[in-house]
Amino acid sequence: MILFLLAYLGGVLTIVSPCILPILPFVFARADKPFVRSGLPMLAGMAVTFALIATLAAVGGGWAVRVNQYGRWAALALMAFFGLTLLIPSLADRLTRPLVALGGQLSQRADAQEAAGGSTVLASALLGVATGLLWAPCAGPVLGLILTGAALQGANAQTTLLLVAFAAGAATSLGLALLVGGKVYAVMKRSLGASEWIRRGAGAVILVAVAAIALGVDTGFLTRVSQTSTAALEQGLVNRLHPQRESVLLPASGDAMSGSPAMMAANPAMMSGAPGGAMMMRAKPGQGEALPVEGAAPPLDGAVTWLNSPPLTKAQLKGKVVIVDFWTYSCINCLRSIPYVRAWAEKYKDQGLVVIGVHAPEFAFEKDVKNVRKAVADLKIGYPVAVDNNYAIWRAFGNQYWPAHYFIDAQGRVRHHHFGEGDYDQSERVIQQLLAEAGRAGVEGGLVAVKATGAQAPSNGKDVGSPETYVGYGRAENFASAGGAVRDARHVYALAEPLKLNAWGLAGDWTIGAEQAGLNVAGGKIAYRFHARDLHLVLGPAANGARVRFQMTLDGKPPGADHGMDTDAAGNGVITGQRLYQLVRQKGAIDDRTFEIRFLDAGAQAYAFTFG
Repeated sequence: MILFLLAYLGGVLTIVSPCILPILPFVFARADKPFVRSGLPMLAGMAVTFALIATLAAVGGGWAVRVNQYGRWAALALMAFFGLTLLIPSLADRLTRPLVALGGQLSQRADAQEAAGGSTVLASALLGVATGLLWAPCAGPVLGLILTGAALQGANAQTTLLLVAFAAGAATSLGLALLVGGKVYAVMKRSLGASEWIRRGAGAVILVAVAAIALGVDTGFLTRVSQTSTAALEQGLVNRLHPQRESVLLPASGDAMSGSPAMMAANPAMMSGAPGGAMMMRAKPGQGEALPVEGAAPPLDGAVTWLNSPPLTKAQLKGKVVIVDFWTYSCINCLRSIPYVRAWAEKYKDQGLVVIGVHAPEFAFEKDVKNVRKAVADLKIGYPVAVDNNYAIWRAFGNQYWPAHYFIDAQGRVRHHHFGEGDYDQSERVIQQLLAEAGRAGVEGGLVAVKATGAQAPSNGKDVGSPETYVGYGRAENFASAGGAVRDARHVYALAEPLKLNAWGLAGDWTIGAEQAGLNVAGGKIAYRFHARDLHLVLGPAANGARVRFQMTLDGKPPGADHGMDTDAAGNGVITGQRLYQLVRQKGAIDDRTFEIRFLDAGAQAYAFTFG
């Protein structure tokens, strides 16, 4: 119930968001009509259409998005026709003859029906359907939670109902505005006697709005000029209605983890990592204590392909102790845990342990099997890896974290789990205990000694004062370039100086998308004021196989001995593929530093900063 209330209130807040402005002319074009027979059906049609299209977009993949784009252009054409019929009645008279079912019915035919005592409900509902196709609400924390959660958890009734609640909230605030606007509209008509001019003015405004949407002004200029942002209000609702429960959700001291896209969209209201929230973080079992039974392990069905092995089934794994490791190759927390998982797989493989990596992508490029195959080879992973692009195994386990380790006994039962980095000694003792329970003789009692290097080396946790930071607007925080982010449109940015701690910005010609920012012209920069030993940045070239050169500085100077594994002492480096790049590893005392990277070629794509 709390989530539905949150979705509804998030929808209500869209009335003060710039993304709602382009559809207001279509709403107020019916302001002089009876609300119950005209305004209400239009708002209902808009809400239902939006909820349906958003559901398809969330769970249906790219084809649904393309269908929505076709519907968007059809709706624009329909709305343009509607505007013309208001602006030029004589044109409407000629054009509506062969198009009775389209724009004419949405304007003059509706008026004629009302004058004759007929119903305008159907015409208004059709107008609402067209408006719903045009509506592209800003992906604030509330809508981001719903949509990205749907992408991970699959199609279900709850997702659709949450989207309906969000759309109903928006329709409620629009309905209140329409009621007030209708009274103002009626007063203007009575006092000025300017019915025809008002009608033509409404038509002109609609045509301007159609042009704005077609040119992308609704996601560009309106976002820049708006002085109102609902993100903070929505985030406040998330925090108040679904507060973080640290005793349940946070890993042990010194551990670190990344949340799923759904969780990160709603951060910090992070959910428990199991079906229905049932699998909670529990106290660590002491050495030799009995491990609890957390439930039967789900099947490993639904992977798009398997690497290093044919597909494995529960039946094939019966009698084996199994570790299921959820990871994704650009996740720094995953990279730092892999050396331990790899060492366990090698040490205990002859004693009945099977390690299975489940690669569940966070970014779109991580769905490319060629990229995953290369990462598996680069990381020297020899155990089986299921490529879970559709999150089938992820959903079966009810997982919400990267990395996440599930420990399964020889009878196919989950006996232990661990979310995030760290606690490796305890995890290995769990392996030894489960092998002993399975009757394996001679299980070695020692612990693996891991000496990881580069990005896989352990984090210097006590000195990390900067959070994981996303560059795409879907989850970006602390963006400091003047004017804010312009969504899905080219824009020339300038760096803000000086940057506050954990603030970052862009300079140059960039296009910021939901997932990443792409550089359009060589010479663009990214700057970040951070506090940590290590700085990593997930980067990639816009075109496969392209090379993008860059130079980086610390406090305006070459990094020298503080360079990372992907740069030299002069700060030079090259983007050759889509992955995490280690750009800074400081050798001395840790203090606040300003990182700046300048790209010498166009085509760089930046996704997320992480620190260690």
